[in-house]
Amino acid sequence: MKEMVVGSEVGRTATPPPPPPQALLERLKDYGQEDAFALWDQISPEERDLLVKDIESLDLPRVDRIIRCSLGSQGHPLPAGEPVPESSVSTVEERTPEERERWWKRGLKAISEGKLAVVLLSGGQGTRLGSSDPKGCFNIGLPSGKSLFQLQAERILSVQRLAAQSTDARSAGIVPIHWYIMTSPFTDEATRKFFVSHKYFGLEADQVTFFRQGTLPCVSRDGRFIMETPCKVAKAPDGNGGLYAALKSSRLLEDMAMRGIKYVDVYGVDNALVRVADPAFLGYFIDKGVTAAAKVVRKAYPQENVGVFVQRGRGGPLTVIEYSEMDPSMASEINQTTGRLRFCWSNVCLHMFTLDFLNQVANGLEKDCIYHLAEKKIPSIHGHTMGLKLEQFIFDAFAYAPSTALFEVLREDEFAPVKNANGASHDTPDSARLMLLRLHSRWVVAAGGFLTHSVPLYLTGVEISPLCSYAGENLEAMCRGRTFHAPCEIAF
Repeated sequence: MKEMVVGSEVGRTATPPPPPPQALLERLKDYGQEDAFALWDQISPEERDLLVKDIESLDLPRVDRIIRCSLGSQGHPLPAGEPVPESSVSTVEERTPEERERWWKRGLKAISEGKLAVVLLSGGQGTRLGSSDPKGCFNIGLPSGKSLFQLQAERILSVQRLAAQSTDARSAGIVPIHWYIMTSPFTDEATRKFFVSHKYFGLEADQVTFFRQGTLPCVSRDGRFIMETPCKVAKAPDGNGGLYAALKSSRLLEDMAMRGIKYVDVYGVDNALVRVADPAFLGYFIDKGVTAAAKVVRKAYPQENVGVFVQRGRGGPLTVIEYSEMDPSMASEINQTTGRLRFCWSNVCLHMFTLDFLNQVANGLEKDCIYHLAEKKIPSIHGHTMGLKLEQFIFDAFAYAPSTALFEVLREDEFAPVKNANGASHDTPDSARLMLLRLHSRWVVAAGGFLTHSVPLYLTGVEISPLCSYAGENLEAMCRGRTFHAPCEIAF
């Protein structure tokens, strides 16, 4: 009896597993990716099912096109980077009060007519901040304890109210600004739960749409898939420029058109001072009649790790060149007329596009299929191995723009990035919090208020709720003649 059992077990183990689905194997062979099935005989039936589903979830012709085009584009020299023509930039010192007022009013009018949508790039986790939560959930230590998501939501509420109060729009009431939030597979569920648990921070639930950016397989230098496990291809998010493909595949460009949206404000989640749906920027954008625009800050010093706008060849499009791509002599070049850096306009991921242009970009980037290759350590069946992640960047769109304008803003007013944990030399929650407190302290003083403080003022300040003021306006009634003890929050 015992021998029969043993014999039957031997018989079972000797039975070869069924081969991989023939049609799927042939498709993988067509694209040189049949190694994905290399461990087929060594994995369990359940793992084989998972592997088949994983491979079937890939759009293999598209993925193959992206890999081939991206690897093939390496080493092709781009046209030389020329300084951005002065005519393409609105600098802070050149703006007249009349222009500012005109742009502000024009922007508010467009917002009151429902022509602006806001897109938030929120695919990243706060890993470098010591958190696995989405970055937008992060509390930078303000007196209010508000998260980055809450600050941005309340700025949208504030702009909606300003637009409704603008002269031509009073009869229409508040027109909601639709907020499209791009998550990643790592942040999607947590982001949605955070918004629900905070009742959308006062916004209507139906004016917020969540959508996920895509992922792409990680590949070796010869373009082969890296296997994370025997039954799963290693994948990574396709970069913040995955926005364009995600808007297209989610049919959200059609959704925007159906809502009557003409202009789209796009920004990154980790800027504590971001002016979401800025009426002045929108008014300037409409006034210039361009298809794309970006807010820029002056580069602080030649070695600062920021991408800068350049003109690709004389008369070519304005595009961004990453700091890692600039040689030190180019980064240090001085404009002999102004005494400033020749390449000084830093990209800070604050962009405005027409909806028509977004449609063109989504189609153009999909057709060209050229992605940036980032060499990274990839988790694999062989441990962490060096491989390539395929990414597009949000600024890739500018290469397609027939006309682009740059709008200078002051770093201390609008750019407080939160990228590194406290203790790092720059771009920390502490540095962003101090920038916000100092800005709002200046607003209070400008509105006739006074501050007291028990620690040096350069280490503290006051926080003004976005529900009280969007950009320092309308604070006199609240602040004139009053004294506030820093740190504190000023709210209704």
